[in-house]
Amino acid sequence: MASIDVSELPRIIARRRLPALVDFREFVEAGALASYHTDYPDLFRRAAAIVDKILKGAKPGDLPVEQPTKFELVINLKTATALGLTIPPSLLARADEVIQ
Repeated sequence: MASIDVSELPRIIARRRLPALVDFREFVEAGALASYHTDYPDLFRRAAAIVDKILKGAKPGDLPVEQPTKFELVINLKTATALGLTIPPSLLARADEVIQ
């Protein structure tokens, strides 16, 4: 399988008229349909708290494994319109951000 330059993804998506669901909001800003992803700043803050505990003497093996708890849904309504898709109002209401 050939690899692609990630910066080319929005152009490829637009050319092929694909309703792409991606994992970075920057791709949605560049033209992908939507993203549902971990809130990375929150994830990094939580990781820093774990590092802090270790630096204060906690044994890493004694700390619980954590999973992300905060997620973000971003929808590009302009892309949806260009693809002839109708996003249900209930989904738009749940989105953290709707790009017009």
